[in-house]
Amino acid sequence: MNKQGAKTVLSGRALITGGTSGMGAAFAYALAKKGCDLVLVARNESRLRAVAEKISGETGVDVRTIQADLSQRHGVELVKTALLAQNEPISIFVNNAGSGMYSPMATDDATQLRAGAELMALVPMELGGAAAYAMKQRGNGIIITTASIASLAPMGAYAAVKAFVRMWSESLSIEVGKYGVQVVSFLPGWVRTEFHERSGVSTSSIPHWLWLDAERVVNEALADVERGKTETIPAKRFKALAFFARHTPRRVVHKAVKKLNKGRR
Repeated sequence: MNKQGAKTVLSGRALITGGTSGMGAAFAYALAKKGCDLVLVARNESRLRAVAEKISGETGVDVRTIQADLSQRHGVELVKTALLAQNEPISIFVNNAGSGMYSPMATDDATQLRAGAELMALVPMELGGAAAYAMKQRGNGIIITTASIASLAPMGAYAAVKAFVRMWSESLSIEVGKYGVQVVSFLPGWVRTEFHERSGVSTSSIPHWLWLDAERVVNEALADVERGKTETIPAKRFKALAFFARHTPRRVVHKAVKKLNKGRR
């Protein structure tokens, strides 16, 4: 049985939600290069097929796909079934699917807020819980849940949802760590992916030096996972920002957040 805090070996089959783009794709490539077979989950079937064939062709690992929309109940159940299966167990679950969530919190129409909270808080909690249940029975497994460095600061509804996920992940780690299941909160900062463009959010107020490449961020995160850590914040600059957010007086944090939010939708 793996003990919490011990060195971790990344092996077996990894299931990745949001696995065809952005950090999900970066996790897929990185884990495939380590010899892990993959199950990729995404909504777009043609893109799933193309990414799966590319990764399999380049690395030689077995890559399977699940075409599922996690905003729909049927899609959640498809992935949950795969996570609970013991005949072809999932050793690593990258709980990564998400979307932008930048609508105002003061609103008379909470449709977007409810949809974002469902996709990025309730669904990850349900799928992560299912993965943890199956892994607990086997006495081993790894769950990596994508939160955000934004979860440490009052940066709107998105930050609030990611704070929920971060605290849920930390709590789950305490619950199942003694059974050999390593649960890791992944707190990336600003990463160059198509995420922001798809969300329609301006990033002009974010300093250039804060942006990182997805491959670097994921490789640093996996290195932390292999060290047995239960929280990973890639890059020294974001570790410093995390320390600032956690230990600086709130009025100073609020002032910094207002500056970052300037010019954003």
